[in-house]
Amino acid sequence: MTASDHIREHGEIPVLYSFRRCPYAMRARLALAVSGTGIALREVKLAAKPAAMLAASPKGTVPVLLLPDGTVIEESAAIMRWALARHDPEGWLERDDAALIAANDGGFKQHLDRYKYPQRHGSEPHEHRAAGLGYLMELEARLSRSAFLCGAARGLADAAIAPFVRQFAGVEPDWFAAQPLPHVQRWLAGYVGSPLFSAIMLRTAPWQAGDAPLFVTWQDAQRAGPA
Repeated sequence: MTASDHIREHGEIPVLYSFRRCPYAMRARLALAVSGTGIALREVKLAAKPAAMLAASPKGTVPVLLLPDGTVIEESAAIMRWALARHDPEGWLERDDAALIAANDGGFKQHLDRYKYPQRHGSEPHEHRAAGLGYLMELEARLSRSAFLCGAARGLADAAIAPFVRQFAGVEPDWFAAQPLPHVQRWLAGYVGSPLFSAIMLRTAPWQAGDAPLFVTWQDAQRAGPA
């Protein structure tokens, strides 16, 4: 029985507060999708965060997963591990690298923010672009040896990092395409072009209190299989 089958049978539907373009929310949705964990999706408008989300998680950032028993999981990596611990059909937990993910979430994310939003941070964007490129060169070295970051098949590390590399690449696409990163570029193109990624990027209207639940089963992603 898949996680979604269990939810359908018992009427226990986790609620996910998400924002389509947030890389943290993306990676949570990737793990929920590949695990087949059905959710009630609540798309958040960041300028008008719903009171119900703030009551569950006062920190006010997405993603937030509210379980039927009232448990709140408010960190994206924790949501990923919760979903995969229950059903991990591709063995993502076997292809993890905590140090590589920590480097992404730490230094690379700081440089990404200061590269993409220099006005917000008072930063020199090209300095942070160069620093971010250093991390991408580490990924390039890995991907020159295997198709994915931790071996021949995609895993948790890929899903945790790809949304951030996607955001970095999108700041100056022509510049990114001209960099000596052929393996990173191939890996990223394959990931964002996969049926799994397409499934988690569905467009929905921002949720408001009183809206009917939008139940997402990720069936298309499950039928599509690995990239």
